[in-house]
Amino acid sequence: MFEKRVKSRGRGVLVLGLCILAGFCRGAEPAVQSEDPNAPSSGWDPGRYISLDEIKPGMEGYCLTEYGIDGIEKFALKVIDVVRDFDPGRDVILVQGTDERFVHTGPVAGCSGSPVYIDGRLAGALAFAWTYSKDPVYGATAIDDMLRVGLGKAEKPAPAFSFDYSRPIDLSEIDRQISRPPFSARNRFGGASVLPCPLITSGLGAEACEQLNNAVEPLGFTVVPGIAGPPQRVQAEGTGAQEGADAERKLAPGACLVVPLVSGDMTMAVYGTVTEVRDGTVYGFGHPFMGYGAVDLPMATGKVHTVLTSLVRSNKLARVVKTVGAFTNDEGAGVLGKIGAEAQTFPLTVRIQRYNDAERVYNCRAASERTLTPSLIRAAISGAALYLGDLPPDHTVKYKTSIALKGYEPIVCENVSTGFGVLEMAVEASSATAILMNNPYGEVSIESMEFDISIAPTDTISHIWSAEMSDTTVKTGEKIRIDVVIESVKTQMKMYRIEMEMPEDLKPGKYELMLCGARDYGEFLLKTVPHKFIGQDLPDLVGALRDTLQVRRDRLYCYLVLPSSGIVIEKAELPDLPATKMLVLQSLARPVRTQLYPKWVEKTLDTGTVVINKKTVHITIEE
Repeated sequence: MFEKRVKSRGRGVLVLGLCILAGFCRGAEPAVQSEDPNAPSSGWDPGRYISLDEIKPGMEGYCLTEYGIDGIEKFALKVIDVVRDFDPGRDVILVQGTDERFVHTGPVAGCSGSPVYIDGRLAGALAFAWTYSKDPVYGATAIDDMLRVGLGKAEKPAPAFSFDYSRPIDLSEIDRQISRPPFSARNRFGGASVLPCPLITSGLGAEACEQLNNAVEPLGFTVVPGIAGPPQRVQAEGTGAQEGADAERKLAPGACLVVPLVSGDMTMAVYGTVTEVRDGTVYGFGHPFMGYGAVDLPMATGKVHTVLTSLVRSNKLARVVKTVGAFTNDEGAGVLGKIGAEAQTFPLTVRIQRYNDAERVYNCRAASERTLTPSLIRAAISGAALYLGDLPPDHTVKYKTSIALKGYEPIVCENVSTGFGVLEMAVEASSATAILMNNPYGEVSIESMEFDISIAPTDTISHIWSAEMSDTTVKTGEKIRIDVVIESVKTQMKMYRIEMEMPEDLKPGKYELMLCGARDYGEFLLKTVPHKFIGQDLPDLVGALRDTLQVRRDRLYCYLVLPSSGIVIEKAELPDLPATKMLVLQSLARPVRTQLYPKWVEKTLDTGTVVINKKTVHITIEE
């Protein structure tokens, strides 16, 4: 080793002598961390930690974790072996629980991070197991690997989703991506499965939990419906000594460690266990939360009520107690948090007026995390709206969504949906959140989100029964009148009259006048003016998203497409150009997107119903 490091023996002796002399002159200096990846991490204390080289098969040990109301308890373990390169570059400790409770429950989701002690010193943390294993066999991440978390260069992760920002915003396509994210390879670790962290909820119904589970299961979480109320209620009521004692819980080895993603009148929180605490720095989980590197998530204490035993995978049932800091690092060997730090969250308010219930208001705070927050928003909307169960087959949902962004005017959407529950509103809200938080142009800070929802047990679907014109042949500058009859399944036919003036400069010829609902009108806009729904920078994206959400479903749209007389270059509109200039600007040699400048006249009527079909009326323009 010495010969490899020093090319010249004589020069090496001289340098060594000078270094020793300089050391005596200056006194002792702090040790520099070795570049050897197998060397112990900085801060290694052999009296406190035990290395893998010291661990032998058959050694007795124990772990600390919470299994119920007794708080942190000891559970006896026996070392099976130390497996080198269990995964590339990772060594693990195989242990088996000998405590009868471990034998009864088998591997438990929520034990991730439970500290393992061998020879009275900290060896590592429970991190993974084998599904359907009959014995409580765990793999433990070495403490030396965990203590390296946060020592590398912490960079903000890349966007979690890759949307095509060169095309018009497609909320349905965005929803498909965020509802079923790609499978995470971290769920497989040397043939074993990382212990899934239970994502315990309260205030959500079965349907909302199922939707949320579909979105987060590929990321390594398991949604578990909880039984506890919001944490601030416990603190505010102060109904007994036990609540006060819970509020004083501290993060210590073996204690419940919580990532409160949504807190308040609804809760959605991920649970694990604290492995080690040093000078206000908390290490836990023993495996990635999501493995994204630098993170900014709230960190809280928790209380475990009990362990729910299952033949597939037992899990802890717990609740959040109090937010005490923030997670800053999320890496392969675990998570790291700082007590006293504050993560970025934003107020989330959902107001519900349901036909069979009094008005409810849900006040929450949501974590700002680009992968999870869109799904959390969708779950919150569904949970609030479906608190008393599913909606009847005939129903209409009126809603208003307001998304406040730092540095921009709020994005406000008012609309109506019928026959689809809260799906259309939830898709709009979660997709808008996803495209904003994952955009490639710059950081978006959501300051608040508010939802006002009104649900009635009526069906407002309708279709156009007929459309008649006073005269199908008109002259330029004249007004045309169209009598449109709308029929709804549950109501009588109703007639609306539309008056539209023909432009003075309209060329003689035959034209098509379209009457339709929001779906067909939206398709017309995407085809005719796609540039309005494309975001080429952050302000542009906010504007495009605002335009995407403005087409109301309870309207009847009537439009007449006119001959084009200009051109659109990228997003710059150049109307009324001579034909020769249009031809030059449309040259294929130009490396920019161009299209003919669209022109049309339109009228919009509020029908209070959702029109689902369209009609075409042919008219002739005379000189």
